[in-house]
Amino acid sequence: MGIADPSLEVVRLTPKWQEGLQEFFQDLKASGDGVFFAPHPADEDSISRVAAYHGKDLYYLLVEREKILGYGMLRGWDEGYQIPSLGLAIHPSARGQGLGKILMDILHLLALRRGADKVRLRVRANNEKALHLYKSLGYVLNEDTHQTGFLVGLKNIGRE
Repeated sequence: MGIADPSLEVVRLTPKWQEGLQEFFQDLKASGDGVFFAPHPADEDSISRVAAYHGKDLYYLLVEREKILGYGMLRGWDEGYQIPSLGLAIHPSARGQGLGKILMDILHLLALRRGADKVRLRVRANNEKALHLYKSLGYVLNEDTHQTGFLVGLKNIGRE
């Protein structure tokens, strides 16, 4: 089904989704995109911990008919940062449908409602599709001075 399918929903990551998230990571790895998105280990124990997490950071899924199409997060609040770090991946079978933009818009709104004025992210300099999306959403990208081959993006989301 396309993006107009009414079964498309955004849900908070909970233990119910643990198995689906493991499959999501396996599919990313099989497609060769696992190198672009590794926010935490993808083993069963690590995913179980993240799925059961109850802190300030946010973990959300974009789901259609019980299948995870996207995984997004805002992290850093638990460590005391004022600017959250955004991470996002879209399932290889669901790309090119605008789902990345939808999930990012939702994450930006959640960050704003939490009081953030900006959101940051890190991206591999050779991740062309992600770079295109981030630039189209207004991220300013600069070389990561801590790690070669990465860029750091910053986006103002505060009200003007």
